[in-house]
Amino acid sequence: QVQLVESGGELVQAGGSLRLSCAASQSTSGYSMGWFRQAPGKEREFVAVVRWSGGHTYYAESVKGRFSISRDKGKNAIYLQMNNLRPEDTAVYYCTAGRPILSAIRDASMYYYWGQGTQVTVGS
Repeated sequence: QVQLVESGGELVQAGGSLRLSCAASQSTSGYSMGWFRQAPGKEREFVAVVRWSGGHTYYAESVKGRFSISRDKGKNAIYLQMNNLRPEDTAVYYCTAGRPILSAIRDASMYYYWGQGTQVTVGS
């Protein structure tokens, strides 16, 4: 059982930046790892993912060009650099790991492990 622990969420003003971190309790070899988020009253939505094989990255259209996901295989960790934050980015951000097929890489049900989440609040 892989345990994921997120950190880095906080209150920031619009236009600011944050870097989220996610540390896994054991090896995540072979797993894709990524971030989803959930705002109050809304469903959990895909943000970004990095695949194990080839390190390919995928982003939601709403964050493309502003967010960047990276992975440190040696530390079993991933990071989400978030720039030019907007009030609509306010949500709980969840780290996840799984082995989704490419066509379902944005589907939360394809991921096995989830962290507890870290709150990101962007003030206007």
